[in-house]
Amino acid sequence: MRPYRCRSLSAAAACVAGVAAVLTACSSGGGGQSPSTTAAPSSSGAQSTEAAAPSGTVGTSPGGVTTRIDTPAESTEEQYAQACMATKKWMEAKGGEPATLVEPFLKELQGGAAPGPATFNSTWGQLSTAQQAAVIIAVKAAAEGGC
Repeated sequence: MRPYRCRSLSAAAACVAGVAAVLTACSSGGGGQSPSTTAAPSSSGAQSTEAAAPSGTVGTSPGGVTTRIDTPAESTEEQYAQACMATKKWMEAKGGEPATLVEPFLKELQGGAAPGPATFNSTWGQLSTAQQAAVIIAVKAAAEGGC
């Protein structure tokens, strides 16, 4: 049974490392340029079928907007912070409940919006899948008041 215990400890260590990476990406300060890889945090509105989705799966809304990419997110802390703040500013300008603005904002980004801080100064199509996942995480964080 000892190997089982090691696997549990390894899994716990990986989980702690993932949470630490997310918290580091969300914190203000530093602004280092090193890329960080974080997994998307689960939301209370997520369906159980989404949690069981294989890695690399793309979740789309009924309107055809990509709202989830099951791949490790990749961005620098500065890119993440800028994307989150740009999203927050957009949401404040629109008014209303931020959670209801996630899909419209993502639709705008994915529909050929000009490069800007919300998409790491690239267009949506120029981003890698991992970078698109990071943008989605930043947008959802902005809606939840995480930046």
